[in-house]
Amino acid sequence: MELFIKILLVVFILFVTKIVLIILFFYSEIRAAQKRDPAAKNFFEVLFLYPGLHALIYYRIANLLHRMSMTFSARFVSQFARFVTGIEIHPGAKIGKRFFIDHGLGVVIGETTIIGDGVLLYQGVTLGGTGLQQGKRHPTIGNNVVVGAGAKVLGNIVIGDNSYIGANAVVIKDVPPNSTVVGVPGRITKQDGKKIDVSLDHIHVLDPIMQSVEELEKRIEELEKRK
Repeated sequence: MELFIKILLVVFILFVTKIVLIILFFYSEIRAAQKRDPAAKNFFEVLFLYPGLHALIYYRIANLLHRMSMTFSARFVSQFARFVTGIEIHPGAKIGKRFFIDHGLGVVIGETTIIGDGVLLYQGVTLGGTGLQQGKRHPTIGNNVVVGAGAKVLGNIVIGDNSYIGANAVVIKDVPPNSTVVGVPGRITKQDGKKIDVSLDHIHVLDPIMQSVEELEKRIEELEKRK
């Protein structure tokens, strides 16, 4: 009985130590989740229940192993994280601070992907490659970028700071800063050169094709009235 109590005490100490370390090293990511997800009720809910945070924790471990040339161990950790969270992040990817994956199921981040600070990804996002070439073959995502649900950003392209990739968009070309991209293939529309709306309002994203169609419809109506 005494031995059992000692074992429980050791397990409890290890658990508390783990939680303290996670809070110390991932505090900014937890706060970012609270700020950007209205469903996040409190700090500890994010800490214990958010798969995006857990995937990031596993990634940091795998990335450290990868940089130590322990590639098999790194991939093992990343595959375990994929099994547990439904999020696949290659150990070779480079991810900045305050990174948040909302919901997260089906997110894939390729080996040579570079992600800046304050980036938000929704479920089903793919940051992938387009061929079998070696070297840099995945996208570079700037700071404060939002990538909507189901979007695909493919190839060695650059997404500029403060840009918004709409849900289900397929982006295969560079995107300048402060831009919004929608459609398949992705089409760029600027929001007056200003930073994207931090309210994350997916419904009111501008679609340049629809704007052109509406302008043509108005023009046709005007011509018909002249008859």
